[in-house]
Amino acid sequence: MIDVYYWTTPNGHKITIFLEEAGLQYKIIPEAGLQYKIIPINIGKGEQFQAEFLAVAPNNRIPAIVDRAPADGGKPISVFESGAILLYLADKTGKFIGKDLRARTETMQWLFWQMGGLGPMAGQYNHFGNYAPDKIPYAIDRYRNEVNRLFGVMNKRLADRQYLAGDYSIADMASYPWVVPWERQGQNIADFPHLKRWLEAIAARDAVKRAYAKAKEVNPNPGGIRTAEERAILFGQTAQSIERMASR
Repeated sequence: MIDVYYWTTPNGHKITIFLEEAGLQYKIIPEAGLQYKIIPINIGKGEQFQAEFLAVAPNNRIPAIVDRAPADGGKPISVFESGAILLYLADKTGKFIGKDLRARTETMQWLFWQMGGLGPMAGQYNHFGNYAPDKIPYAIDRYRNEVNRLFGVMNKRLADRQYLAGDYSIADMASYPWVVPWERQGQNIADFPHLKRWLEAIAARDAVKRAYAKAKEVNPNPGGIRTAEERAILFGQTAQSIERMASR
């Protein structure tokens, strides 16, 4: 059994996509083999600061997992950071990562490209473009342009191959949820025809559809930040405030 600490964000979607693609069973059926369960962590309500979650994810960010049946047969293993989780699950299942040195390296470099570039830059644009109370043109332009550049990198990469690392892999699963909200990120997907083809191909996969359907079950009424309290929880934290919340 794998416990998945999850909320309906791009980083959260990465993990449910993998689990569905790998054929893990969401419903607890004894004969079904490897299974997982979702533990919702409502980040707008500050649930990421609860002691139980911090024991698994000391950076107080979703997603995180606890594998209760690790391959070495030992005690449960907890993993935080979405890229680390994807690598862990790929190695555990032997799926969606290259088997030889070169193929594995291709997968890993595009996974880390997403972790270090596409995700952070898209997240910053979303903050300054959609959430920041003061609209700062320099910040908005800076991050929108960087997302545009990164979309261009993906588009060029996909011009002569179906997926980022050749075969469908954890690199695609990591990047896809960050491209889905392209409109919200100030982009026009039609400007990137190869990326658009890739996006549509992944959206059509049954496992991806199931993963996003679970998101609607967990959080049927999404819509960003609605209250001053949510804004303070998500954007107003310091080391001291985190200590206070965790000690409640």
